[in-house]
Formats: sequence, structure tokens, C-alpha cells
Amino acid sequence: MTSKTTGPIPPDNVTPQQRAMPRVNKVTAGDITSSLKAGFSDFLARPLMSGFFGLFYAAFGILFVWCLVWLGKIWMIIPAAVGFPLVAPFAAAGLYEMSRRLQKGENFGWSEILSVMANQHKREMGWMAFVTLFIFWVWIYQVRLWLAIILKDASFSDFDGFLNTLFFTPQGWTFLAIGTCVGAFLSLALFSLTVVSMPMLLDQETDFVSAMLTSIHVVTENPAVMLTWAAIISVTMLLSLVPAFLGLVFTLPILGHTTWHLYQRAVTHADG
Repeated sequence: MTSKTTGPIPPDNVTPQQRAMPRVNKVTAGDITSSLKAGFSDFLARPLMSGFFGLFYAAFGILFVWCLVWLGKIWMIIPAAVGFPLVAPFAAAGLYEMSRRLQKGENFGWSEILSVMANQHKREMGWMAFVTLFIFWVWIYQVRLWLAIILKDASFSDFDGFLNTLFFTPQGWTFLAIGTCVGAFLSLALFSLTVVSMPMLLDQETDFVSAMLTSIHVVTENPAVMLTWAAIISVTMLLSLVPAFLGLVFTLPILGHTTWHLYQRAVTHADG
């Protein structure tokens, strides 16, 4: 783990906006490995509670897809499934709190974790939820835009027809290529904004802009390592969607716990 540096402790009357920006540390591939081990350990320490958050997220995904089928929005199933992991950082707030308490050796139950999550609306987490959902909305909107521009003459009344158009026609290949590029850009942008800011907002009394700037700083200071972590998250989450979202019951908690420990290694606070 990267050695921590200390700084002056701000007085009690200093507002979050006045607090010193945290120090961003250099992280290595070893930090990812160690964080994964710690995250898996946290999952095993409270498997039922951790799995609950993964199950809730998976159930919401299944319900979301079912609603799309019911509404006849067949074209939205794939982009919604691909874009669904974009909101995972916000869904992992309870997991961050679990890891924080486990790290301190504190006893806790459902009431402690759920009350902390409920109280986030009084802090800055709500703004980060808005940012996350806005980018998810942009993803869905741009898919609809390119669908209308590129596949305007294509017809598909069911999911099989949509897949056939998507994977076996030149227009479908063009749509996939453009969608992949745009999706990669949006995913990278959201990852850079949230990889550190989400756990930081739960951990510290700070504003969401400072948290996002810190998150971006972590990524720009450690591009290779953080992009590797982004790739691990993306591949794991997408593979977890294959068995009807049920893989998320296990992978989301482990990734959430791991993100907390990686945040601890990447950021040093002035009062830490």
C-alpha cells in the first residue's frame, strides 16, 4: 500500500468547500490485486448482506428489461443492458459503508448500513446520482439517434429480428461500430468521474465537484493502472449480465468492496 502523507487538520468550523484537496497517490497493479483480495474478504465476511445489494441490482435489471419488452421497445434491450453497469457505482454505496466499517473493526447490522444510505440525500451523493443517471440517459438517447439515422429502413418486430439486423447487415455493423466508440467514451468519462468520488463522498464531508476532480486526478495520475481497473470492471459486469443478470449477485458486491479499498490506496486526506 502506498505510504500515506499527513497534513494540517482543518478546524471544525471549516466548510467542506474550504477543506484542503486530498493528496492523490501513485497506485500500481499490486494495489489492484491487494484491493481485490480485500474486497473478496469483505464479501466473505458478510456474504448475505453483500449479496443482497447484488441481488437488488440484478432484480432491478431484470424488471427493467421486462418493462422494455412489455412496452415493445425491443431495440432498447441491448443498449440498456450494456449501459446498465454505468449506474453500478451509485448502487454500491451500501457496500462502501460495509467495507468502511469492516476496515475499522466495527460491528454493524442492516439498520446501520441502510440508515447511512438513507442519509446520503442530505449530503452530496444525490448530485452524483444525477450525474450518473444523466450520462446513462445520454447513452440511451444517442443509441436512439444512431438507430434512427443508420437503421431507419430496417424492420424488426421481435428481439431475434433486431439481433439479425444488428449482426448480419452492413447497417448493423456500422451501428455497432459507432455505438461502441460512443459508449466507450461515455463509459470512460463516467468512470473517471466516479471511481473515487462515490466512496469519497460517503467517507468525507466534501462537495461533489471536489470529489469528481479528485477522481479525475486519480485517473490522470495513474492512467495505465486505472484503465486496467476500468477494463476489469467492464468485462466482469458485462459477463455477469449473461446469466439473466444473476452473476451480479456475486460480482457487484466484490467489485464494490474492492473499489473502496482501491480508493483508500489512491487518496490520502489531510486529516487521514
